[in-house]
Amino acid sequence: MKINKKQKKLQKGFSLIEILVVLFIIGLLTTIVAVNVLPSQDKARVSKAKVDIAILGGALELYRLEHYRYPNTEEGLKFLLNPGENNFSTTNYQGYIKSLPKDPWGNDYIFLNPGEYGEYDLFSLGADGQSGGEGLNQDIGNWTETIE
Repeated sequence: MKINKKQKKLQKGFSLIEILVVLFIIGLLTTIVAVNVLPSQDKARVSKAKVDIAILGGALELYRLEHYRYPNTEEGLKFLLNPGENNFSTTNYQGYIKSLPKDPWGNDYIFLNPGEYGEYDLFSLGADGQSGGEGLNQDIGNWTETIE
């Protein structure tokens, strides 16, 4: 069978219904991906905070081994960057950490010595930046459960 030129022109392109169906499918897939990925991002932030606290805790232990004490609250975590003149290491000594990280929500980690939960407390105030809270707003500290 021969199809004339007029019929060929009518068959080119997509109909409005076909375009709408494709857009609906793309929207549906985007929604499914967003619903499954966004909670993972929150879990990743909590895990990052726990890892940062563990790393800073290790640096605090190295500081204590070298100086026979932890920094006090006033000295804070900045002493891990450059502990000052009273170190027993080489002259090229750069500190116990390269940089002081912020928590995943952009706030500073809090260091208290003496601590309420242990010899020192090292923690993030969570997503809300306020003490206490539940879920993502819960404080994450060196006294909380270990990394999952």
